[in-house]
Amino acid sequence: MAKKVKDTDYLFISTYLHSRERDLLTAARMERMIEAPTAAEAAKVLGEIGYGEFSAASEGELSAVLAREQEKLFQDLYRFVPDRAVVDVFKVKYDYHNLKALLKARAMGMDGKRLLLDAGRVSAGELEKAVTEGDYGALPDALRRAAEEAAEVLGTTGDPQRSDFVLDRAYYAEMLSAARDTGSGFLVRYVQASVDAANLRSAVRTLRMKKGADLLKRVLVEGGTVSPDSIQAAALSGSLEELFRPTQLRQAAELGTAAAQGGSLTAFEKACDDAVTAVAAGAKSVPFGVEAVVSFLVAKEIEFTAVRIIMSSRMAGIDGDTIRERLREAYV
Repeated sequence: MAKKVKDTDYLFISTYLHSRERDLLTAARMERMIEAPTAAEAAKVLGEIGYGEFSAASEGELSAVLAREQEKLFQDLYRFVPDRAVVDVFKVKYDYHNLKALLKARAMGMDGKRLLLDAGRVSAGELEKAVTEGDYGALPDALRRAAEEAAEVLGTTGDPQRSDFVLDRAYYAEMLSAARDTGSGFLVRYVQASVDAANLRSAVRTLRMKKGADLLKRVLVEGGTVSPDSIQAAALSGSLEELFRPTQLRQAAELGTAAAQGGSLTAFEKACDDAVTAVAAGAKSVPFGVEAVVSFLVAKEIEFTAVRIIMSSRMAGIDGDTIRERLREAYV
């Protein structure tokens, strides 16, 4: 797999991103937000690291400020990254999120605009127009094919879950293809770890619902380091722990076995996310290259998730210990 650009082409942006690491939401800053006397005081911590002002009593304003920060991040990286495809690997999921939301809303006769996240490669407005008109010809090829198939499945079966399965398979396939196109082995490994985590989640949820082989076959996707057939066989035989023991997801698989029998899903989901983060964290010691961009993007994704969990929980009056249980490992 030949690299599209050299590591040295990333010297400037690597230095730039390393300089921005001091403004990431660290574990210490998260703790300050959790311990702050009010939600408004918690929001002030975000102001210290560059977030715009918003009402600490409004979920809508929280969502808006996170959307703005995400858009600023992608625009900033597009300006300097030698290969924009590296950033696109992280934008793909928003295309598929929006497509899911719009197709379901259309099928139910509802307005799905409030669920859209305008951070994908295709604007939310363009996707909305395509779904409304039932004409997907202007979308990128892979996304167009997925949209057409998902719309057909939804129209034929009336089952949003089945159309989601179509879009999930297409999402991970396109994400992996995009990673391979960059020529970065590190980025491919990160995406494969994401696929493995998604498959482990699907297997555990299926077992928890006491569903069998038929559903498992539909929900598992290709592209990870562990094949869907192996996961299906292990799930049905009760040997998920053994299957994932050689992987980064070994602890998650142990918690998944307990979760499948009615144990904590929160701890299991957290372990899955932390395992994928650990793969990305392997790039921390790389001074420059595509790894620096991927590392920063992962750190910001974790940050946005943490901000939403902490601020939403503070608005709802949830206690600190419960918030900590929900948080993923900080990247910095």
